Amino acid sequence: MKSTVSVIIPTYNRAHCLPRALDSVLKQSRDVDEIIVIDDGSTDDTQSLLKQHYPQVMRLYQPNRGVSAARNQGISAAQTNWIALLDSDDAWHPQKIEKQFNALAIKPNPLCHTNEIWIRRGVRVNPMKKHRKGSDKLFDRSLERCLISPSSALIQRDLFSVVGLFDETLPACEDYDLWLRVTAQFETTFVDEALTIKHGGH
Repeated sequence: MKSTVSVIIPTYNRAHCLPRALDSVLKQSRDVDEIIVIDDGSTDDTQSLLKQHYPQVMRLYQPNRGVSAARNQGISAAQTNWIALLDSDDAWHPQKIEKQFNALAIKPNPLCHTNEIWIRRGVRVNPMKKHRKGSDKLFDRSLERCLISPSSALIQRDLFSVVGLFDETLPACEDYDLWLRVTAQFETTFVDEALTIKHGGH
C-alpha cells in the first residue's frame, strides 16, 4: 500500500505565524496528500488568511476546546494512512517527510520522529544532554521527561486505534501522555537530523 500523509495543524489566533508552518509543508520535497488546519475558535484573521492565500488547505472549525480536541478532530477527518503533526508556530525542514519515510523503509515502526532546532524568542538555543532523543525502546527514558515533539512526529494512522487519541481532559502535557502510551508498547524510529524547527518563548 502506498504511504499517504495528512498534515494536522491545530491553531488558535496564530494568523501571524501560521503561514510559516504552512509554507514549510508546501515546500516539502515529498508531497503530502492533504493539509488540515483545525481552527480552534480563532478570533483573528485565520479564516480569511486561509481562504485568500491557502485555498488548497482544508479548514475545520470548532469552538475553542483546546489542542487535544483540535488534533483529534483532524486525525478523525484525515483520509490517509499516515498522520504528521505540526503546531502552528513551528516549521519543517524541506526534506523532513522524505527523510522520515526513508528511515521507515529501513526501520519500520508506527512512529517516526526527528531531531529539532529550538528557537526561543527569536534566538536559537542548544538543548541539554538530558533532552537527547533516540529510537528503539524509549519508554524507560520517557518516564523522566518528554522526548518526542508533536511537530516532529509522523504516525501510522492505525496506531491510534491501539493506543487511543489525545486525552482531551488534560490541561497540559497531552502529547507526553500519548507518547507514554505509544512507547509502552512500540519501538520508534528516529531521524537524528534537525528537521523540525520549534519556536517558543512567545
